[in-house]
Amino acid sequence: MKNPLNKRLLRELKRDVAKYIVIFLFMILMIGFVSGFMISVESMRVSYVEGFEKLHVEHGNFELAQPIEDALIKHLEDENITVFENHYFEEETVDFDSKLRVYHTRDGIDEVSVIEGVMPKASDEIAIDRMYADNNGLHVGDTLRLGEHTLQITALVALADYTSLYEKPTDMMFDAKKFGVAVMTNEGFDAMESSHLHYVYSWLYDEMPADEAAEKERGEEVLNILAQHAQVTGFIPQYANLGIKMAGEDLGKDGKIVEFFLYIVVMIIAFIFAITTSNTIRQESGVIGTLRASGYSRAEIVIHYLCTPVCVTLVSALIGNILGYTLFKEVAAAMYYGSYSLPKMVTLWNMDAFVKTTVIPVILMFLINFVIIVSKMRFTPLQFIRRDLSSRKNKNGLRLPVKLPVMGRFRLRIILQNLPNYITMVAGIFFANIILLLGLALPAIIYHNQETITDNMLAEYQYLLKAPVPVEDEGAEAFYLTQLKTPEGKLPAESIQIYGIRDDSAYVDIEFPDEGVYVSTAFYEKHGLETGAEITLKEAYGEEEYTFEVAGVYDYPAMLCVFMSEEMYQDVFDAQEGAFNGYFSREALDEIDDTYLAGKITEDDLTKLARQMDVSFGKLIHLITLLGVVMFMLIIFLLSKLIIEKNANCISMCKILGYKDSEIASLYILSTGLVVAVSLIATIPIVNALMETVCVNLLSSFPGWLPYYVPFDTFIKMVALGIGSYALITFFQFGSVKKIPLGIALKNVE
Repeated sequence: MKNPLNKRLLRELKRDVAKYIVIFLFMILMIGFVSGFMISVESMRVSYVEGFEKLHVEHGNFELAQPIEDALIKHLEDENITVFENHYFEEETVDFDSKLRVYHTRDGIDEVSVIEGVMPKASDEIAIDRMYADNNGLHVGDTLRLGEHTLQITALVALADYTSLYEKPTDMMFDAKKFGVAVMTNEGFDAMESSHLHYVYSWLYDEMPADEAAEKERGEEVLNILAQHAQVTGFIPQYANLGIKMAGEDLGKDGKIVEFFLYIVVMIIAFIFAITTSNTIRQESGVIGTLRASGYSRAEIVIHYLCTPVCVTLVSALIGNILGYTLFKEVAAAMYYGSYSLPKMVTLWNMDAFVKTTVIPVILMFLINFVIIVSKMRFTPLQFIRRDLSSRKNKNGLRLPVKLPVMGRFRLRIILQNLPNYITMVAGIFFANIILLLGLALPAIIYHNQETITDNMLAEYQYLLKAPVPVEDEGAEAFYLTQLKTPEGKLPAESIQIYGIRDDSAYVDIEFPDEGVYVSTAFYEKHGLETGAEITLKEAYGEEEYTFEVAGVYDYPAMLCVFMSEEMYQDVFDAQEGAFNGYFSREALDEIDDTYLAGKITEDDLTKLARQMDVSFGKLIHLITLLGVVMFMLIIFLLSKLIIEKNANCISMCKILGYKDSEIASLYILSTGLVVAVSLIATIPIVNALMETVCVNLLSSFPGWLPYYVPFDTFIKMVALGIGSYALITFFQFGSVKKIPLGIALKNVE
């Protein structure tokens, strides 16, 4: 026989259809997004890992000053190493500011995944990286002017060794707008006759080393062989190649944060359900007492009240997962495709995502509501019939200050009587503020970093040389430069630029001590250094270590650097006097021949990190901000509605006494508004401190450094958005007050 209690469930859903629709839709969207995120990330990660074998991803590459000789190839083959020609040239694009690195057709190494279109067949056709194309508004069928040549784009592709579009190994971040990679036919490649040809070769081990330590050892063996037989101008093994490794290390790194917010939202909604059910139990206590006296067990009634929250959560989770596999996986994947050049994703069934987005939310909803409902069902049938549900028999009321005006005392009474609701509201506002600050803070961090770097550059131009070259420009100043690495530890190993600066430098204003070095503010802040501390760095491609004492900090936020005097540099690195390898300059030094130029650092290079983060996270930032506002409005709407429903008797009595709906509404709106305003302001310092910790940990995983910075007007925006959202909610609050009939107070006289 059907349980007649089930009829009440339908009546309850119909009575509060607006509330349940809001909860239902929000949970579907939240669970759908998290499910889609986890599905897409895991699918992309599997495709990425499998791609190493399928696409024959190189185990390393090197660049020589001249084409490789057969004798060197023989030496490498004797070490069970297969070498592949992987030459490229670089040219500036004509129609927009960017540089394109073009390879010839690849076969057997770092193969190309076609995202859209077909690979080039004619000499005037080209396939370009998909992410580079997106950032510059290029499509299949468009023409691209490269140097003196006009080429037709036939395909958008992803290169296996450029999942992250790093131009140089020393770059703090890639810039997929101003740098891209492309592929042409062998005939087309030769026909370009570029003067910027690079003799690059990739290699594969016949047997991949067992672990990274063994891989490093093999890499050093390869470098030693190369150094003995050729002039090596570049060398990067796979484990140190951010273009290959960074995407894999980043995929899924945000998963824990996303899961955390999902469970927080579920717990808040669970408490909202629990508070709603508690109020309902109090209102229906007479009916519950009668049912218990008629033979219904406590368990049957507990299960009945558990049905609504559990069923709503379960249905929301199931629909959310369906949307996760269809709609939201594409949304989540787009976030990563905006940052990395990955091959097409093949969607895979993810049991872990199902458990985390369906099973765990249902369990959380069940447990929270079960505990609270059971605690409300501890009374006897007689107590329910008598509406005697007080926890304490001799409860003393709190005497409110007489000096307060009547309406002030009334509003304070509302807050005290609805304290659990308001505590839940404060918790909800706290987490909504976290999401809101994340969305508002990221652009501030990015733009502030760009401004700070621009204002604190060492020089407008830094030229890096392969060999010392004299220049006629009197403003140019020579310096020494080498690259070391931080050892593996709490933070990933990364490159540190070591400058040797002359004492009377016009560009770096440091009075160098007899001992010790200066570090850049970026290095100082990221690694938590202190003056007087010792830092240990090691060779980029070797094992020799160097220990320095930090004598001071130089205001240079753009790069992780160490500054020392010329004399100290020459002594530490055994460099000859006059064997400098760089120039500072305020003007472009066009007289330096490209043959001697190893690289150039300008404002564009130093602001890559901020620009790429803006490109990668731009859309996500707006989504995060919207999510924070929606979550805020949802919590305020649901809990303020609950407060009005709980105080229906009091509101009805006020109407009987002659108070207008607007007057009654103002009492509850102002009371809730006060809590909202205080919560908004009070939680901001806590949220800001928490966000700083999260951002510092998150940004520490990136090469380079972006200091945490939030301008004061961001907090004003947060308060304004919160108050604006609440102002919108007051419309619904007023409607709820108007709907309460006068007679309800008379019906519930105890």
